[in-house]
Amino acid sequence: MKQYQVPQFITIEDKVIGPLTLKQFGFLGAGGVLIFVLHALLVPFLFYPIAGVVGGLAAALAFLKIQQQPFPTVIRRAFLFFIRPRLYLWKKEEIKPPTGAAVDPTQKEAAVASIPKMSASKLSDLAWSLDIQGRMREQK
Repeated sequence: MKQYQVPQFITIEDKVIGPLTLKQFGFLGAGGVLIFVLHALLVPFLFYPIAGVVGGLAAALAFLKIQQQPFPTVIRRAFLFFIRPRLYLWKKEEIKPPTGAAVDPTQKEAAVASIPKMSASKLSDLAWSLDIQGRMREQK
């Protein structure tokens, strides 16, 4: 029988470009291209703060993990949390009898009367019911 090697680290992404995964390289590359375009379009006193923010965001998207979750996943979940409605209402629906079946008021009263009442001591209720059943057997 042939034996096959089972992969051990299936949750770790493959390093494709040097020490970076393909996603990390894509985030850093997109940040670098955006900074290059901004350098051509903006004057220096506007370029440097914006480039710092864009570079920081690209680095965070590539490397930052919050509670073992990648930063893009955290951002997506936060965005969905804020745009989805969070008002949940519960409306209790009354149980309706089947259509065509008329409910007799005496049946309702009998059903309510058959429900056992709760008292302070279940043990005394049990003893009382056993005494009653014993007396009923003696009368028969």
